[in-house]
Amino acid sequence: MSQYDVTIGIEIHCELKTKTKMFSSAPVSFGEVANTSVNEIDLGHPGTLPCVNKEAVALAIKACTGTHCTIDPLVRFDRKNYYYSDLPKGFQITQQFYPIGKDGYVEIEVDGETKKVGLERIHMEEDTAKQFHKETGTYIDFNRAGVPLIEIVSKPDMHSAKEAAAYVETLRKILFYLNVSDVKMEEGSMRCDVNISLSDDPEKLGTKVEVKNLNSISNVQKAVQAEIERQSALLDAGEKVEQATRRFDEASKTTVLMRKKEGTVDYKYFPEPNIFPIQLDSAWIESIQNSLEELPDARIERFMDSFGLNEYDASTLVADRDMADFYEEVMKTTKDGKKAANWVLGDLSAWMNKHNRKFDAMPVPASYLSSLIEVIQSGKISGKQGKSVFEKMMEGKDPLQVIQEEGMEQMSDDSALLAIVDSVLDANPQSIADYKNGKDRAIGFLVGQVMKASKGKANPKKTNELIREQLQKR
Repeated sequence: MSQYDVTIGIEIHCELKTKTKMFSSAPVSFGEVANTSVNEIDLGHPGTLPCVNKEAVALAIKACTGTHCTIDPLVRFDRKNYYYSDLPKGFQITQQFYPIGKDGYVEIEVDGETKKVGLERIHMEEDTAKQFHKETGTYIDFNRAGVPLIEIVSKPDMHSAKEAAAYVETLRKILFYLNVSDVKMEEGSMRCDVNISLSDDPEKLGTKVEVKNLNSISNVQKAVQAEIERQSALLDAGEKVEQATRRFDEASKTTVLMRKKEGTVDYKYFPEPNIFPIQLDSAWIESIQNSLEELPDARIERFMDSFGLNEYDASTLVADRDMADFYEEVMKTTKDGKKAANWVLGDLSAWMNKHNRKFDAMPVPASYLSSLIEVIQSGKISGKQGKSVFEKMMEGKDPLQVIQEEGMEQMSDDSALLAIVDSVLDANPQSIADYKNGKDRAIGFLVGQVMKASKGKANPKKTNELIREQLQKR
C-alpha cells in the first residue's frame, strides 16, 4: 500500500447541559416517553416565536473559553432552510455567518508528543427531532427537537486515526469538566462527523469523504483507519475517490456508503428575522470566564504537585471526573496520596466494574476508604486483612466497625507479643539452630508460627523485629 498524505477535519455536535430547549421552555430530557418533552415552538406551529436560552449562551461562552476561541459579543442567528421530516419548521436556527467563537485550539498528546489542533469555529444551533425507521414505517420523536447544541468545527490539522481519536477525547474531557455537556456519546449528546481525504501531492487536498454519526472514541479511531485503508486501496488501483457520505459498520469494521455528494447543497441562509442581534454585556462574559471550572490539564498538574502522584496515575484519575472527585474527597482525611490512588485505581475501580457501577453512584462515602487506608498504614490491621475489610466496606459497613466486630485489630503491644514470641521460640529449638547456621528462612517459619498462635492478630513487621531481637539473645 502506498503512502498518502492524510488530512482529517472533525465536526462535533454537542448538546448543552440546560434544563430547557434553545428557543422554547420545553424541558430537555433523555429517555422520556416519545413526544412528551415538546411544545408548540418546537413543533413549528404558526404564530409561535423563539426566545433565546440565556443559559445555553453562557455554556457556549464556557466552551469557547476552554478551547481558546475568540468570542463574538454580538450574538446573531441565521436560518438554514431545508425540508426534512425531522425538522418541523422547515428550517433550522443556527449561526452560519457569525459564530459565537472562532480561531481556537486544543492540545492533544499522541505517542508522547503534544500537538495543537486548530478550531475553525464554535456556533450555537438547535437539534432536530429523532427518526426511527421500522418495517411498519418511519416514526419521529420530537423530544430532541430544539435541544440546544454547539457545533465545533476543527481545522484540517489531523493526519492519523490516533490523532482524530485523541482530539475527540480531549474535547470530550474539556466539555465535561466545564459542565457544558454530559458528553454521553452512547446517548447521542455528543456526535462526531469526520472528514477524511488522501492525496499523493502534499500541496493539494484529495477528495473529501464524510463519515457520519460516530458514537464512541474507539469507533472514531476505527472508522478513520478503515476509511484511510479504503481510499488508499482505491488510489493504489488507479481509481478515483468519490465525494460521499458514509457510515461506520461496527460488525464489518468498514465504512458503508450512505449517499453520494454531487455538489454543495444550497440552504438559502438568511438572518433569522424573529431574533434581533443580542449585544452581550462584557462584564457578564467576564463573570462566566472568571468562574470557569478547573480544566483537566490543570487538575493533573495539581494532583502531581499536591498529592505526589506520577503523571500516569494523575492522568488516569482525571480521565474520569467523578473518580477524581472521589479521590479528592479521600485525600481530605488521609495523607498518603499514592496509597489512596492505588486503592481508587485498583481495588475500588475493579469492584465498580464488576458491579457495573460508576463513580457518580458510589455506594460508600470517601471517609470509609480514608479510614481503611489509615488503619492499614498505622499497622492496626495487615494489608491482607484490609482486603477482607474492603469487601465488607463496599456493602455499606464502616471499616472501623468491621475491624472491631471481627476482632481484627493487630497486637502491637510489645509485652503481649513478646510472650508469644518466646513461647514459639521455646517450642522450636531446631529453627533457632537453623538461624544460627545462617538459614534465614527460619525467620519466616517462626513469624508464621507467631501469627498462628495469635490467630492472625500479631503485627507481622513488629513480630519479625522481636523474633530477630530474641534470637540474638539465645
